[in-house]
Amino acid sequence: MKRRFAIPLAIMAGVLVILGALSWLLLSKFESGFTPDPVSIASASLDGLREQNRLTVFSASYNATVTTSVSRMGLSARKTLIMPGSVRYEVDLAKLDAGKVRWDEASKTLSVEIPPIEIARPEVQIDRIQSYDDGGILMALTDAEKTLDQANRKKGVAELAKQAQNPLQMRLARDAARRAVESSFVLPLRAAGLDAKVDAFFAFERGAANQDRWDVSRSIKDVLADKEKQGAE
Repeated sequence: MKRRFAIPLAIMAGVLVILGALSWLLLSKFESGFTPDPVSIASASLDGLREQNRLTVFSASYNATVTTSVSRMGLSARKTLIMPGSVRYEVDLAKLDAGKVRWDEASKTLSVEIPPIEIARPEVQIDRIQSYDDGGILMALTDAEKTLDQANRKKGVAELAKQAQNPLQMRLARDAARRAVESSFVLPLRAAGLDAKVDAFFAFERGAANQDRWDVSRSIKDVLADKEKQGAE
């Protein structure tokens, strides 16, 4: 099994765009005593992330070994397939809702609930597939070989997907997603001169201690809605 971290170039490009916009905003507002608003900056970062749709945070390579047997006319045939393939671990950024991004003014912490990791369909490395068979007579007289190949390919893809769900790989994918999302929020905040922390997590990781902080914080969606209401008044 081989694994590698995917470099999220798209998310870094989005961060650079946000940083550029913030730099322009800060320069234009500096003389007027402008104070950076963490909620507005977080909202801009969120919009930049959502525009990128799916983010590949991690990828890994696996090898599936499967065997299928058939019996016909008193004869039997068996075929073993070794199928290498790679799997991408993704986050659907379109599901990163503003209601799941909260700002705690007291601790200067932005909490972000990351959408669940999604495993893409395995990509089979066809040129590296190996097969071994036993039952030449039956395969020569019937379509048994075609049947065996179809069954093995289906089982091979299923086995690759199963291997991709092992706890170690899922943890590595979540760690990579957490780092990518935290960077996309913390860099614009730091560029604006704000000493803020970003706590990115998955829903199942929210413990009792962190839940208390989540309860006292406010979602950026609610904060921005209140500002729009006050502006209208």
